[in-house]
Parts: sequence; structure tokens; C-alpha cells
Amino acid sequence: MSRPKVLAYYFPSWHRDPRNAAWFGDGWTEWKLLADAKPRFQGHRQPRVPAAGEIDESDPQVFDTQIALATEHGVNGFLFDFYWYDDGPYLNAALDDGYLHAGKRDDIEFALMWANHNLTNIFPSAGPEVEKPILKSGAIDRAAFERMAEHIIEHYFSQPSYLKVDGRPLFSIYEIGSLIEGLGGVTATREALEWFDERARAAGHAGIHLDAIVWGFEFLPGGVTVDDPAQLIDDLGFGSASSYVWIHHMDPDTQTFPTSPWKDVEDAAFAAYDEYAKSLNVAFSPNVTVGWDASPRTAQDVEFIEGPYPWIPVWDPTPAEFERGLRRAAAFFEDYPREGPILSINAWNEWTEGSSLLPDTVNGTGYLEAIKRVFGTVHQDRG
Repeated sequence: MSRPKVLAYYFPSWHRDPRNAAWFGDGWTEWKLLADAKPRFQGHRQPRVPAAGEIDESDPQVFDTQIALATEHGVNGFLFDFYWYDDGPYLNAALDDGYLHAGKRDDIEFALMWANHNLTNIFPSAGPEVEKPILKSGAIDRAAFERMAEHIIEHYFSQPSYLKVDGRPLFSIYEIGSLIEGLGGVTATREALEWFDERARAAGHAGIHLDAIVWGFEFLPGGVTVDDPAQLIDDLGFGSASSYVWIHHMDPDTQTFPTSPWKDVEDAAFAAYDEYAKSLNVAFSPNVTVGWDASPRTAQDVEFIEGPYPWIPVWDPTPAEFERGLRRAAAFFEDYPREGPILSINAWNEWTEGSSLLPDTVNGTGYLEAIKRVFGTVHQDRG
């Protein structure tokens, strides 16, 4: 088995965005949520303090630093959480102004994971029983989908550093249910995806490698789940399947609140991965998650009680526990060998969900060093 390509999900909410300014005030970013976070129970590690401080990821020099840190520790690429609604992009300056103008951008690959879930107002959430207003729907129609596809082909697939699988640009989709809802059914969705592939071929690409995020529990407010992911993946023409985060594969009701053993989450995730690897007709890529703590997205003056996202248990594993997950992923690839294996990490910088490879003032580069110990350095084996 070859070394897996290690890809870290990149959450681009650490720069000023015009939509956020309109919703939450001029200059607002999720840095405010992180800075305002408080310990909600004994031993709770909040606020998390980034070792580099509050960076502006739309600055190319800042991105150069992130790229160097990633490649030095065995991360091959970033999977950017990509947001596109009926009226266009959101949180796009990290990619467009930061990464794509960085001097070191060709040192690391990138691809898009379309985060097509409803955008609900959890900035912060007022409580588990308080309705969370939907700011934008994740289900977009064919016209909006086509505008997005043309934009992606022109601005991203054309980049030399865009990640390819068997020569085709990889495009991952987070929520298959929302995709189908917006496009008007399975048949209409298949037609839209085939049109996307044809447009990419017309632009000189070998087609598109479509990747489906598969998960069985509904955590994001307003999220749409599907009953038979295997059949849908076949029907829609996806080339692979993958996972976004471990908590998608476990039932939080089986855990104690406010925190519980990380090993339970790990076991649930890899049990699900075994099932996917056996039942799907396409290659499945596992994920290893750094941790989970969405408490910064809850109102800090409201009682912290058990409830749905973001009011679910908190997990704060050590770098050693994270490394155990990496080694289990390595064993997974031995059990289910495939060409060009891919491992995703959640996440590079999900600070307000407690899942960040980036150094903080407690663990330093501990999580990054674990990747390097298990998988070694980056091999720029573009394909």
C-alpha cells in the first residue's frame, strides 16, 4: 500500500466577509466567538488560544505560513469547505485572496468540499430549545448550481495545484439530501452532475471525480439525511465516498454529558468505516478527527445543557489519542487496500468546533507531529 494522501479540511471563517458584516456587524469573524468562550464545566479547556493569534487568512503571507506548517508535518493538501448559495459564494476570501495568491501555493494541493448544508444562526446559539433561524438554504436549484459549476471550473479546476484523482479534479459534496432537494430529485440531480462533468471536459479536463460525504446521523440544524447512501452513490455516479467528522458516525445519546471517552467516538467511527468499505461499490476514504467542542458557538451566559448541535458532549483528546486514530486509519488501509488512498483530517482550523491541527498554547504542534510520526513527510505525487 502506498502512503495515503493526507488532506486536512480547511474551515474559512477567519477573515472578514460581507455577508457576516451584514448579519453580525462590521468586522465580525468567528474569532470573536472563540475569544468570548468560557469554561462551561470543571476541567473544560476554553478558551482555546491559537499560538499564532488571530490571523487573517485572506492575507497571502499568512497562508504561506500555513502551507509551510502543513507540508513540514506531512499534510499533502487542504480540502476547503466551499460555500455557495442561490446568490453566490460565502467565506471565499481565504481561498481566493489568501491561498491562490500565496507564494507557496504550489507546494500543497487543494480541492473543494461543497458544504451545501443550511446556514443557521448559531453565532452563537441561544440554547437547545430556541429555534435557530436559517440564514441561507443549502438546497439550490439548477440555475444556481450551473453558476457555481462554471465558477469552479474557471477559477479552481484550472489551477495547477488542484487535486486530481486519476487525472480528474476531485469535488466532494457534503450533504447529498440537500443536493437532491435543491435540484428536484434523483434523476434531475444525476442530469445536473453529468452536465457538470461535460462542462469540465469541454474546458479540457478529463471529467470530474465526484466524492460523496456519507454519514448516518443529523447533526447540523436543518440537515438532510438519506436512507440508503450506497444506492444513491451508485445512482448519482459518484466515484468515491468519504467521511467528514467522527461524530457523524456515533449517537451522542449514548454518551455522558458534558464529556465522555474519546475512544467511544473512535470506535463508532471505525465501525461505520468498516461497514462503508464492505457495502459501498466505490472506494471509501476514512477520516481522523482531532477533537470536538462546539461550545464557543453557544451563548456563554446560557446554561450549558445537553441537547442537539452545538449542545452535544465535548471531547478534548490529547495528541497521543489523536495519533492512536491515525494508526488505526493506517491499519484500515491495510485491511481495505486501494490505489491512491486518501485520508482526511478534521480539521486544519475548526477552532469553534474544537478540532484544529493548528498549534495552540497548550498542545503546540502536537497534533501535527503525530501525522509526521505516523505517515512521514509529504510526497508530492500529484495524480
